[in-house]
Amino acid sequence: MKKKQLEMILQKVPSYKKPIINLEQYQTPAEIASDILFIAYQFGDIENKTVLDLGCGTGIFSIGANILGAKKIIGVEIDENCLKVARKYAKENKMKITFINKDIKDIKFKCDTIITNPPFGAQKSNKKADRKFIEKGFEIASVIYSLHLLKTISFIEKIVNLLKGEINFYKKYNFPIKYTYNFHEKKVLNYEVCLLRILTKK
Repeated sequence: MKKKQLEMILQKVPSYKKPIINLEQYQTPAEIASDILFIAYQFGDIENKTVLDLGCGTGIFSIGANILGAKKIIGVEIDENCLKVARKYAKENKMKITFINKDIKDIKFKCDTIITNPPFGAQKSNKKADRKFIEKGFEIASVIYSLHLLKTISFIEKIVNLLKGEINFYKKYNFPIKYTYNFHEKKVLNYEVCLLRILTKK
């Protein structure tokens, strides 16, 4: 499958019906999601692997991992309403994906690969939320693919170093977020973000 074909499929994944501001719920654009998934696939981190979509939302990374041949896919999400959407789409498309309603801090099982677009920590009530995703990833996975605001990368690098890990791949994206919440002043907000491939064991 070509990346453009995957992107077209992921464009059909339903977005959030009622996004929760404190969770910073924004759908990862299909163009970015498909690119991240192909990068992970090319590194050998998806096919025949156990892939965990941490903070999966409506399941865009889980669905992409299924298409690219992951052995087992688990999507973890604290918002049950998102999981209803994800489960319905997976069932309608005959995809074998396990979706779990849990806070990430309660996840104990191991996996090969984590793919996540964590909260950017832009809300005051959600500061350093992305750090929790990184720390959990070090507990349970061998490799983490994670998106962060470009301006916070030096902070993330320090966390990874403290945890004795290694970042061996970076890629920048322009991340568009459509008008979602009342405080948004523009139809589309564009954020500079960066994908990191993090090895949890050097």
